[in-house]
Amino acid sequence: MDGRTLYFECYSGISGDMAVAAMLDLGADRAALDRALSSLDLEGFRTEVTRVSKSGLDVCDFNVILDEDNHDHDSEYLYGHEHGHDHDGHHHDHHEHHHHCHRGLPEILGIIDDADMTDGAKSVSRRIFEIIGAAEAKAHGVPVEQVHFHEVGAVDSIVDVVSLGVCIDSLGVSDVCFSELYEGTGCIRCQHGVIPVPAPAVANIAEAHSLPLRITSSHGEYVTPTGAAFEAAVRTRDVPRTFGIDRIGMGAGKRESERSGILRAMLIVPAPETDTVVKLECNVDDCTGEVMGYAAERLMLEGARDAHYTPVFMKKGRPAYMLTVICTEADRERMERIVFEETSTVGIRRSVMDRTIMDRRIEEVDTPIGTVKVKVCTVDGIEKAHPEYESLAAICRGKGIPYRDAYETVVASIRSRR
Repeated sequence: MDGRTLYFECYSGISGDMAVAAMLDLGADRAALDRALSSLDLEGFRTEVTRVSKSGLDVCDFNVILDEDNHDHDSEYLYGHEHGHDHDGHHHDHHEHHHHCHRGLPEILGIIDDADMTDGAKSVSRRIFEIIGAAEAKAHGVPVEQVHFHEVGAVDSIVDVVSLGVCIDSLGVSDVCFSELYEGTGCIRCQHGVIPVPAPAVANIAEAHSLPLRITSSHGEYVTPTGAAFEAAVRTRDVPRTFGIDRIGMGAGKRESERSGILRAMLIVPAPETDTVVKLECNVDDCTGEVMGYAAERLMLEGARDAHYTPVFMKKGRPAYMLTVICTEADRERMERIVFEETSTVGIRRSVMDRTIMDRRIEEVDTPIGTVKVKVCTVDGIEKAHPEYESLAAICRGKGIPYRDAYETVVASIRSRR
């Protein structure tokens, strides 16, 4: 692992083929991809990797091209456009060619297991399909064993998912992060009729895996179940606040729309700059504890990194408080205004400070009391992990467990993982 992070910028949503194209553009191993795809126990498809112009930009396009007998239903799973028609616009009988496409999850996982690809690539591909399977099962109200994957089992979906597994594995990154998933509104047509956007499978994946969706006013589907399941399967951290860019890849979406139709992927590295903060201080000798408490609470609510006050003794032995606020330069004037509004002080001292901070990421850890968000902090091989307060408190409230006991249980789970 080379310490690099892969960042997907999903301002035009995300689909399987867009993500594959973006990773190929970044330098994912094309030979490994061709080897895996030609080893699949599947008929009736070929793939093309080309360059196209999108909004005047040079972008990579990954295309799964299906033989005529696969054509009438496969793309429907991803695009919900006028599929169910062949090139001449004649409507096919939906059951004419389906006998070979009614695959269940076990058959699909079997196809993945038998393919010529690394264990890492297999494990990502399997995970993506298990996530889609669970979401489709919930959407259709059937157990996952009974999901008829005439949509997900369609050839192009298997090809997309295997390609995602091979490409991300070949990039060999240590972390993966995603922007919010920009999604449209309205309805799309699918095999069974008209369904709302986000598609129910996408909404179920977002719910099960806490994916941040941003609903835009653009009409149509921008996030496909494969795209959402890919994020759920591979995301390891939040997007860092600052970073340097090592390399950029751009993948094309298939339809023209009011959004750019480009998925940008970047290999990013930690930014070299130091982290600076501003420290504000003032002495207050005629405010009650309640006034100070309220001021500190408001400062924190409005974005201070830290706000606290300590008892001090001033001239003539007068008891007083010293208020200390840590904030960013951008927030400084706002914080000073709050201090002047809420306290009796008439002057505020300030200094700019460099600080060394550990790299922070959130992981979800399965523990005996449930899944808990854990903040993992690392620097130079030192690692510390603490349960996120709100995540743990919610479990304590829901299950009636004392916070102290829950905290110890979670810490023990974290230790046993390492």
